[in-house]
Amino acid sequence: MGASAGGLASVSDMYLPPVRRGGFGSWLMRRLRAAVLPTVFLATSGYFVWHAVHGERGLIARDHRLERLQEARLERDRVMVELESAERRVAGLRGDRLDRDQLDERARQTLNLVGKDEIVVPYEAERRLF
Repeated sequence: MGASAGGLASVSDMYLPPVRRGGFGSWLMRRLRAAVLPTVFLATSGYFVWHAVHGERGLIARDHRLERLQEARLERDRVMVELESAERRVAGLRGDRLDRDQLDERARQTLNLVGKDEIVVPYEAERRLF
């Protein structure tokens, strides 16, 4: 009974070893096809990891932003000290509660005048009234 007679393969055909096709070239192509998906995955992962470290919002940029933020906070603190000093000077010279001693002191310093019987006591730089 042949394969063409009843559509069934003969017993001798069923026990034949598989036919080897292609040789080394087809083996290499199978291996390359099997490696394509992992390679694409690794390349994509590498792209995202590189940008997570070196990108515009990566770890290195984060460190630079934190440094700039620390510098800005120090500058803010310095300006706040200056502001408090200026507010202290202005508060002593307001019209509603004018401090005559401070006004007299300011006029004498501006005009560079000191009386014979006066003692000059300098303030520290951060505690100065003007």
